[in-house]
Amino acid sequence: MGASTDAFTGLPIALPEAQRAALDAAYSTPPRAYHNAGHVHEVLRHYASVADGAGWAHPREVCLAVLYHDAIYEAGRSDNEARSAHLAREHIARWLPDAGVDADRVAALIEWTARHGRVDASEVDAETALFLDCDMAILGAEPEVFDAYDRAIAAEYRGRVPAWLYRLNRRRFLKGLLARERLYLSAFFHERFDLQARRNLRRAVTEKR
Repeated sequence: MGASTDAFTGLPIALPEAQRAALDAAYSTPPRAYHNAGHVHEVLRHYASVADGAGWAHPREVCLAVLYHDAIYEAGRSDNEARSAHLAREHIARWLPDAGVDADRVAALIEWTARHGRVDASEVDAETALFLDCDMAILGAEPEVFDAYDRAIAAEYRGRVPAWLYRLNRRRFLKGLLARERLYLSAFFHERFDLQARRNLRRAVTEKR
């Protein structure tokens, strides 16, 4: 995606060139500091790790959910996920009508991302848990990578909400994550990233005081 087609190699479903171009256009509008093609590349990396480990029950649907989950994103809007899910449905109907893809499953996965930090493992199936954890794996990245992510999120909100309000809401969100008994819904991600994620979150919350 973006300037590279590497994200489309090794996927469990072949996308027509026109669909790839439409995805590129979606992730370029408006320009984003974090919720862009680079983020999708990173989530696909975790998707591949799960594929090589725990495995996916519906690999094509999850892959498409990864590709489309932030296709429509405007900082501060509450309907980004719903609009992205709708776009995924439209594109599947247009370009993959005979591929046997469960568009309802793709859309449902995307819509779950609107509840990051407020989902308990008991509410979702194992595959949805893994998908959501792929998107949140950034929390457990190395400190410099996490810090770059945190700065990028702030950049997306700059000019949209007052800086003081952003810091207040961001700190509240991060504290809410830190207070959760489980940051990650799946054992696969909990074992790999929980410790580092909590270190990153504690540091970020302290810096935002």
